[in-house]
Amino acid sequence: MPIDQMSFKKYAEEPLTRQLMLDILKDFKRPNDKINEMVKKGLLTTLKKGFYIPGPNLDITKPMSFLIANHLYGPSYVSMESALAFWGLIPEKVYETSCVTIKRTKLFRTPVGRFRYYHTHLPYYSYGLKSVKLTDRQVTLIASPEKALCDKIIMTPGIFLRSSVQVKEFLLEDLRIEKDSLIKMDFKSMHSWLTHAPKKTSLDMLLKTIERL
Repeated sequence: MPIDQMSFKKYAEEPLTRQLMLDILKDFKRPNDKINEMVKKGLLTTLKKGFYIPGPNLDITKPMSFLIANHLYGPSYVSMESALAFWGLIPEKVYETSCVTIKRTKLFRTPVGRFRYYHTHLPYYSYGLKSVKLTDRQVTLIASPEKALCDKIIMTPGIFLRSSVQVKEFLLEDLRIEKDSLIKMDFKSMHSWLTHAPKKTSLDMLLKTIERL
């Protein structure tokens, strides 16, 4: 096995920061030049300055998009359509990884897809989060189904739910969430978030409507 692949084998399924790269390549006189060489050879893929994943010509398992999302810009968690699709609540294929962060809103266009981050504040940010094991070596931070739905309402401009008719149209027609999935939601937790949540009126109407389904 070439030295590049041998050196990186134990870092399979991990995102690679510049600091980690410098540690891996510490025996090279010019590690930055070596990083640039590996990018050109397709052994590394650059997602942003100082942040890499194994490239197409490096024969190790790559990290999955949700794990990349957590590390690309953080602190953050996967949410909105990405989380709703992951939990099986919406039928549509998602072409962009949506995340929530306490940092400013940002979009990353990378060779492995687009990652969009929406800003929110503490303590609302910290509610309804789950650590999910994607593989034996990959664990991602993702919104619960309830939090992902609340985030979708909060983060999407123009969504203001003021009646049960609006809520049902949004949930059942726009998002195409099944009624059975909605009535299984954890209403107690959702109610506990309202004090610190943006768009309280819309979320309150959401809860009143789905509790009556």
